[in-house]
Amino acid sequence: MDAACQILAIYLSPGHSYFGRHNKDALPHEILSVPEVECVAGSGLVGDRFFDHRDNYKGQVTFFASEVYQTLCATLDVTDRLESVFRRNIITRGVDLNDWIGKRFSLQGVVFEGTEECRPCYWMNAAFAPGAEAALLGRGGLRARIIQGGTLRVTA
Repeated sequence: MDAACQILAIYLSPGHSYFGRHNKDALPHEILSVPEVECVAGSGLVGDRFFDHRDNYKGQVTFFASEVYQTLCATLDVTDRLESVFRRNIITRGVDLNDWIGKRFSLQGVVFEGTEECRPCYWMNAAFAPGAEAALLGRGGLRARIIQGGTLRVTA
């Protein structure tokens, strides 16, 4: 299936700010906005904290829908947070990411396999706004594996 969606932004972070930090303070690792990224099959995104995290890792790349971000801003009356605070890699528009769970799809020639929802966690309440974790249930994004690599670019 060739996905007809826009890629609005690509974000990478060299370190884990929240992952593995239960009952500890978040670490201040930067989030980098990049115009393109090299997707390596079986490994992840070059330059991201989850690159070569572990064999067959289900979250080699994460996606988040701009439409969900916009709804969340309106629902929680947030005007001072960017979608990058969710620490998802690829921001999309024009597709329901839950439709890709358990399916292969391609974007710009890169083939992905949707593995599961990128479930929200309690950190969302601190990073975005109180109530974000609950508001994102069932629409927190998509985790995926990279099946066939290539370069992914921002299209909007």
